[in-house]
This record gives sequence, structure tokens and C-alpha cells, in this order.
Amino acid sequence: MKSQDIRKQFLDFFQSKGHLIVPSAPIVLKDDPTLMFNNSGMAQFKEYFLGNGTPKSKRIADTQKCLRVSGKHNDLEDVGFDTYHHTMFEMLGNWSFGDYFKKEAINWAWELLTEVYKIPKENLYVSVFEGNPDENVPFDQEAWDLWKGLIDEDRIILGNKKDNFWEMGDQGPCGPCSEIHVDLRSDAEKALVSGKSLVNNDHPQVVEIWNNVFMEFNRKADGSLEKLPAQHVDTGMGFERLCMALQGKTSNYDTDVFTPLIEKVEQITGLKYTSNEIQNISEEQNKTNIAIRVVVDHVRAVAFAIADGQLPSNTGAGYVIRRILRRAIRYGFTFLGTKEPFINKLVEVLANQMGEFFPEIKSQQQLVANVIREEEASFLRTLDQGLQLLDKVILESKEKIINGEKAFELYDTFGFPIDLTALILREKGYELDEEGFNSAMQAQKTRSRAASEVSTEDWSVLIPGNVETFVGYDQTENDVKITRIRKVDSKKDGVLYQIVLDHTPFYPEGGGQVGDKGILSPALSKGEGAIEIIDTKKENNLILHFAKQLPENVNASFIAKVNTGLRASTSKNHSATHLMHQALRKILGTHVEQKGSLVNPNYLRFDFSHFAKMTEAELQQVEDFVNARIQEQLPLIERRNIPIQQALNEGAMALFGEKYGDNVRAIKFGESMELCGGIHVKNTAEIWNFKIISEGAVAAGIRRIEAITSDAVKAHFELQENTLNEVKEALKNPQDVLKAVHSLQEDNAKLTKQIEALMKEKVKNLKTALMVEIHEINGVQFLAKQVDLSPEGAKDLAYELGTFGTNLFLVLATAEEGKPTLSCYISKELVASKNLNAGTIVRELGKFIQGGGGGQPFFATAGGKNAAGIKDALEKAMDFVK
Repeated sequence: MKSQDIRKQFLDFFQSKGHLIVPSAPIVLKDDPTLMFNNSGMAQFKEYFLGNGTPKSKRIADTQKCLRVSGKHNDLEDVGFDTYHHTMFEMLGNWSFGDYFKKEAINWAWELLTEVYKIPKENLYVSVFEGNPDENVPFDQEAWDLWKGLIDEDRIILGNKKDNFWEMGDQGPCGPCSEIHVDLRSDAEKALVSGKSLVNNDHPQVVEIWNNVFMEFNRKADGSLEKLPAQHVDTGMGFERLCMALQGKTSNYDTDVFTPLIEKVEQITGLKYTSNEIQNISEEQNKTNIAIRVVVDHVRAVAFAIADGQLPSNTGAGYVIRRILRRAIRYGFTFLGTKEPFINKLVEVLANQMGEFFPEIKSQQQLVANVIREEEASFLRTLDQGLQLLDKVILESKEKIINGEKAFELYDTFGFPIDLTALILREKGYELDEEGFNSAMQAQKTRSRAASEVSTEDWSVLIPGNVETFVGYDQTENDVKITRIRKVDSKKDGVLYQIVLDHTPFYPEGGGQVGDKGILSPALSKGEGAIEIIDTKKENNLILHFAKQLPENVNASFIAKVNTGLRASTSKNHSATHLMHQALRKILGTHVEQKGSLVNPNYLRFDFSHFAKMTEAELQQVEDFVNARIQEQLPLIERRNIPIQQALNEGAMALFGEKYGDNVRAIKFGESMELCGGIHVKNTAEIWNFKIISEGAVAAGIRRIEAITSDAVKAHFELQENTLNEVKEALKNPQDVLKAVHSLQEDNAKLTKQIEALMKEKVKNLKTALMVEIHEINGVQFLAKQVDLSPEGAKDLAYELGTFGTNLFLVLATAEEGKPTLSCYISKELVASKNLNAGTIVRELGKFIQGGGGGQPFFATAGGKNAAGIKDALEKAMDFVK
């Protein structure tokens, strides 16, 4: 079967069992601060397991895009070296939220695998949790008995806590699980070694394909377990491994999930990938195979992340995506001979292959390809710079073992891959001090871990069973009760308390808008004993109010009061963002789509897809368009709970990478209509004025605008006026300021020409004076001298003296405004005959002026900060020719 048919049969099977089929959530998580990426099928359903929300159906099935490259579930470094680990993979899953349990889950799994997919029963093994007396969790007798009715008892394996007890984290819902493994070896191999002994032992053809998790317990902060009020089923089947089993392959990469991408890489590189079934391949071919596997795996992860709204960057999730892409680029660079961008060419193949089931990769194809191409070009330049820096490290090394800290600096500061460093060193006859590198790496990890370490207590539930309500669209002040409290302690922020309220007016961070701030005060205290709410966020469908302290009596009644000044400023910026989005689509074209935003009280930031720098005229048009909508005094039309399809039919904009429910909130100002959960003005007149502050590039095909509104615009204009008045005063208050500035520019241009002419004359006179000071040492015409010139003048003088004759070695020093520089000129015949190198020499002499530099073998410069060292540097220069 083709992979598309395998996916469809899974979903059709569970639909026939009464399951609602839901689409995959975005691969990048927007509303769960505990996870960067969806790393399992259950991530989008966490709130249901935690009891903080109600699912659309008690039975659900889906295929979820997952990414495992950070934290506890990190498969990145395994990818490419084996044939069954991936960064991005699909997780086929069926779910029961308090409905069916072990009996149905186990029977349906067996029915699907053996009767629908027709996997031979003798190729399957299953595992059951053996129990853990230390945690008072018994052996899973029920699962054992159910499997015993379906499969021979000698094919049932007892698994320990590591393999057969699933937990989403240090705290939260968890339970025993029952895995299904498939043995894909040949009959001859099976006869020699039992598949049972290879289960969970990293054998490439004896692999787990399906895990049935039975959520029975809740893990508390102290490590103890308590029974959940309702039992759930959470299953996950690796789509790529299932395709391997059903297509009769022994490698995921030999299935049609990957072969179209591999064929494209072969076409681009001229190299061939050999199937996993071919034995005794050469070491060179093995390296090629690994590199191709890395490339075709990583392009999927990066492409879907970008399509879901996560651009490569230097922080957070964006850094992880950049790291994955750079790993693919460096494998191509080192082992496939790709010195030009090529991974972007695979996006079209991926879009054609998966676009039918995941439409986002098709609709965002051009953007994804452009971003990847720009990232490739940038990192290839970095690799080129890294090679030069590595050459410098080798040149300066007096040992054949290269300092590990230096290699780590290359890796950490410049992004130069350590495996490439080691490879180049070996080729040049050097060794890498791996211990030193690992120590430096570990020290950085320890610092990072310490900075981000967080300990969290259990929730203290004050009002059991309470359903939290957000009332902030209508109110900024409300009578509330505290329903839950949790203490969080981190090295970065110190001790904070997360407070949940029953009817909160505080808006939680989301949709680009920052969370509300304000106060929580006892209802009967007339403001005394109030605590400050410093931020508001949402996690697993709970609105969390962050405070540095708790009220004295947490069981009292309180008044929750939002800081209305901050909220009003934020709402103006948010509504202006919608109007600007409309303006950009009207002025630049409908290809413009929002790719990220930040809305806070001070300014707004908006990232959007567009492939060229905006002109001043276009920026003015956008400003004029938004301000015209403000002048029209458009009222807010808010639709709080309408079916999503109805909203889309009415023209509402939906953003890629956002997760929407069946019913949505739509915000309309005139012809601007977007799906949005944020806070907005009641009328555009409240915005007063809109002003763009900057426009620039974020990534290939992505531009960023920063803008201000209302009081910030007033302050901006006041600052501009004050600056203009200061300029007038500096110019002696001319009647025409612009004319006076133009006159200054003309005078400056004339004076600059005069100075240039004088400097040329000065260089000519110095040349005549210095020619007589040049003297011969060991057949070299030598001069080392400090001159009263600018660094540029010293360069001109060096080249002028270079016409004096052959075998010339010059070192000229300058100290303009106390900043020392050294210029070294060496005749080309000396570079060849005496093995002199100006770049090497100025790096050595630069140490005397506490600086460094470089350049070409015949001319190089160095800058520093210690002018007093010039004398010693000039004396040292003579040593190179003595």
C-alpha cells in the first residue's frame, strides 16, 4: 500500500468505531509554555487529560505532526545513523476520554494490525507493565489477560517502568502502557535469533510501532501517584514505521514516505543512495547514505515548522529549527559536495507528496522554500568564514592537538560544527582536544540549565470542580474567588505564585498580545492588603495570574482589577495591527500573510510575508490607509461565538499555525475581519493616530514593521519637534532650515575634497622623505616607522613606496586620535621567495598594541587600543627579516 492509503485506512477504521477524526494541531505550540513543539500525539489534548476542558467527542482519532529534538524526547543526534529515528514524524492515534479503556483499545489495535493491515501474527510481540512495588503500582494483570486471548503467551513481554510506564512530565497524568513490536527480519534470521530477545534493544528491524497508554494515575510533585477520577486511553503509532512494515521494507527511508525526496537529492548531487537491504557497502557509501538520510529527514521538520509559523532564529523554538537545518546543510556540505543552496529545492517534492493531507505545506510552499534558501546561503557563508578561522587556530597552535576551548568558541560563537572541525583537523594531521571541548560544552549547559531550572509544586485546589470563566471582554474589574494556587521557583525569576480565579477579567498572553497586569485586593479591605498581578498567561486551558506573593487569606473574596491604562494602550495597538494587515494586503497584494506579531502597551510589531523591501511610498500609503480608517471612526463589530466555517465564508482571515475551535471570535472594523481572541478598541477613533517607526527583513520573504499609536505618536512628534528646534538653534535660527542644511553639506563636500588633496600632497612629501630611510637587511629593503597619517593615508603611502623597487618590507604605524593601527606591505616576490606573510606578521605585531587583524599575504592591517605599544611593535618587525 502507498503511504497515503495506509494513513487513510487507519482513520477510516477508527471512524467506523465511533471516533471523531480531527486534523493535526500545528507542530509549533503557541499556548503551552511547558513545550516548544508538539512531541507526541497527546500534546494537543493535554487539557482534557488534566480536566481543564471538554473534548468535542469522547472518542477521537487523528494523525499528529510531531517533532522530537529538544528536552526529554530528543532524537536529533540519532537521525541519519539509524533507519528508524526521525526529527519530524507522524503519530497515528486513537483516544478515549473517560469512555472505553483497555479491552477495546487492545482488541481494536489487534484487529487493525492483523485483519485490516494483515500483518502476520507471528511477526508481532507485545509488552505489558510488570509493576513497581516502590510506587505501589501493580502488575497490569488486565492487559496481560486481554493479550493472552489474542496472542501466544511466549510473545508477551514484561516491561519495566522505563519502557512500559508513560508520563507526560515530572507531574501530571500517567499510566501503564502496552507496546506492540514488529519483527521485520528474514525467516533465516528469525530462525537463528528469537525476536523476543531483540525487543527494545535498538534492533533496526525489530521495532515498536504502536503504544497503547492507559491513563490511570496522576503524578504529584512529591513523586506519589493518585488515581485519576476518569480513565483515558492515549495511543500512538509511528506512521513511518508502519509504512516500513506494510511495504515490506527494512528501513523507513526505503518507503515512499522518503523515496521521492531521496530521488530528488540524487538528481541534484549526482550521488546514489543505496537501500538498507544492500550489504557490505563501502565506508564512503555509508557516509553518503547517512548524509542523504539526514537531509531528507530534516527538510520535513524544517518545512512544516516554517509552514506552521516558526521561522529560524537565534532563540527558543526558532533556534532549534535553525539548528536542524544547519545540521542538514553541513552534512550536505561535507559528504554530498553541495557548496550551493539545494535543500530548498526539496520543498516542491514535499508539498506535492503531503499537500493533500496537510494543505499548509502546499499553501506556504513558496515562503518555505525562500526561507530555507536564505538560511542555506547564510550558513554556507558561515562555514566559509569558519574554515578561515579554523586555519587561523591551526596556524597559531604550537601543538598537534588543537585546544578544545578554541574549538568550542568556533562552535558556540560562529556556529561552526564540531564534527566538521574534527574532520578538517584529521585531514591536516591535527587532533582535537575532545575532552577540552566537552568540558567547555558541559560548562555552558550547566550555566543554561541553572538559569532555566524550575521547580513546581502541586496545585492547591481551593474550590474543587470549579469551571473558570473569562469575563475580560466586558469587564476590567470583577468580584472573584481563588480556585487554585501553585508555587513556582526558578533561578531566573525567583519564587512566583500562579493563581487561578473563578471569573477573571485578566486577558492571558496570546495571539501576539501580552497578558494583563493589575491588582488583586480583598473585597472588604478598601484596597489594603492588595497584591500585584505582574503577568497573565494561559496553560492547558487555565488562565494563570502571576504574583510575587499570596494574599493573607486565600479563601476570602477578592476584587480583580486590570490596569486599564496599560490595557487601553495595548488594545489600540492591537486594533491598529488588524488595520495595518488589511492595508498591507491592499497595497502590496493578497500574498501578504501575518507570520508573527507582538502587541504591548508601548508599540506593535508585525511580521508578514513579502519578498522585497517596502519603498517609502508604500510605507506612506500604509500609514495613510490606517489613519483614514481611524478618521472614519469605525465601530467594533464583535462576533464572539460563531461557527468557524461561517466566519471564513464571511471573509474572516485565519492565520496559519493557529489552532481554532469549531466556534470562534471574529473582530470586524469596516472591511477588516479577522479571527482573534484579543482585546480591541470599541471604535477606531480611540487609536487617534498611527505611525510606522521601522521596516526591515526578518528572514527570506519575511518583513517586519514596528509602529506606534495614540500617546506614543504624540510623544514621537514632540521629540521630532524638539530635535528640529535644536537643529534650528545650532544653525543660528535660519529662516529656511532645509536650505541651511544643504549649504552645510555643500561646504562639507568642498572641504573634504581640499583635505583629500592635502593628504595626497602629504603622502607624496612623506614618500620622498622615507625613501632615504629604507635600508637593506639580508637582501630585504626594510622600513618600520610611525607616520602622522590616517590609517587610509598609511595604506596609500605603503602602496606609493611599493613602486620604489623590489624586495620591499614595510611596517607603518599610525595613532590618529590615540587609536593605534599597523599596516604591513610586502613585495609579492618576497611573499614567494622568503615565505613572508603580511597577515601572519600583523597578527603577531598586533599583540603589542593589544589588538589583532589580518589581510592578504602582501598587505594586511591590525588595529588595537594601546598606542604605547607601537614602539615595541616596530622594533619587533625587524626580527622577521633578520
